[in-house]
Amino acid sequence: MIRVRFAPSPTGLPHIGNIRTALFDWLFARHHDGVFILRIEDTDRERYTPEALDAIVDGLKWLGLDWDEGPYVGGNFGPYFQSKRLEIYYEYAKKLVERGFAYYCDCSPERLQKIRQERIAKGLDPMYDRHCRERNIKSDPTDPKTVIRFKMPLTGKTCFDDELRGKICFDNSTFDDIVLIKSDGYPTYHFAVVVDDHLMEISHIMRAEEWIPSAGKHILIYDAFGWQPPKFVHLPMILGADRSKLSKRHGATAITEFEKQGILSDAMFNFLALLGWSPKDDTEIFTRAELIERFDLKGINTSASVFDFEKLKWMNGEYIRMMSVDELTEKLKPFYRQWHWCDDENPCDESYLRKISKAMQIRLKTLAEMKEVGFYYFREPTEYDEKGVKKYFKPQAVQWLADAVEIFKSAPVWQEEKLEDLLREYVEKQKIGFGKVANPIRLAVSGIMKGPSLFEILEIIGKEKTISRIERAIKWMNKNLYPAD
Repeated sequence: MIRVRFAPSPTGLPHIGNIRTALFDWLFARHHDGVFILRIEDTDRERYTPEALDAIVDGLKWLGLDWDEGPYVGGNFGPYFQSKRLEIYYEYAKKLVERGFAYYCDCSPERLQKIRQERIAKGLDPMYDRHCRERNIKSDPTDPKTVIRFKMPLTGKTCFDDELRGKICFDNSTFDDIVLIKSDGYPTYHFAVVVDDHLMEISHIMRAEEWIPSAGKHILIYDAFGWQPPKFVHLPMILGADRSKLSKRHGATAITEFEKQGILSDAMFNFLALLGWSPKDDTEIFTRAELIERFDLKGINTSASVFDFEKLKWMNGEYIRMMSVDELTEKLKPFYRQWHWCDDENPCDESYLRKISKAMQIRLKTLAEMKEVGFYYFREPTEYDEKGVKKYFKPQAVQWLADAVEIFKSAPVWQEEKLEDLLREYVEKQKIGFGKVANPIRLAVSGIMKGPSLFEILEIIGKEKTISRIERAIKWMNKNLYPAD
């Protein structure tokens, strides 16, 4: 039975690396009809925050990564919060002490700091000097001054087979006698993860390659208990576009931020699946069912993956275009409410919103882009694109816009094709280029120079708004560009 776990620590917002690991775990479990477990590693009580836990749960739910065992769903291997398993860790740590694989240590923080500084000054690794290793202290580990340390072998090598990278070995002499149970009674990561993965019958551990140096320590703890270790899959690092480690300076890294930016969960799911895994062909757009069917460990790369935000936006745009107009409208509504474009004080007509979605669907890469490229459907522009003003708000444009107002006032039918016909008749009579008139009108009604067909915009916003916006632009030009002497 394939049993995998995603075991985040709720000390900060879940970032791309965490969630990519969860997604690979989920795909692997679903591909093999296995079990995907959520375990919360909340033993760092100083950095733990309920907000971080909520963000983890919300991020997984947003991506559709449902878990079979864990918080809020239960299971036969709980508790699934490490903070509720302290007695379990204590009992297993005592077993290691009894078997001679661990020992109590009562070295003070001051002594440990002194040792650390002395070793660093000598150019050595800041390891513990094993002062308590053979002292046979019998103190209770609940004593606030006492910890339990693992008795690392001093010679030889420890090796394991990584499913992606093959055999990896470590010199045991490089390992510190790591703490298993801290003085506050809480386990360290190295100990809790081994105990939990064994007791929860985890078959495969997927985690970032930065944990490779810890794998040797974990193998030795497994060996001390006489347990069979799970299979290890250390995933490649994720880099920013400049090929340095992905960080906040590259933009959003927390999964919750992408939802706020208008990235669709299906697009993010698809994008993350390809971040370090290859389907062995050029296919880039997959349904979830297709990814479940095709995902395997052999397709995971060992080289670092580059997080290309522009590629994500492109993919998101593809997903936007695959939606129905009604679906897109529903996805945009929360943003409209957030921007106070459509709320209780500013109700919007459903048919009006669908027209906007239909017009903008082919142009959007993210939902949040609507604030910059579609605001004019809801708000009269208060300023005009600077380059557009220089290029299109020429002195002659004042008269052309005034003529356009009269043309539109007399329009018998307010329909895209009819409006274009009326304007073309006008420019032919005036013997001027169509763009010389159409572009100032676009700038007047939208404030920007890009968007759907001008006449599609005019039909959507309606006759009254079109005329009032053009008249406002004329007044603005007369005041700011061509004031009367």
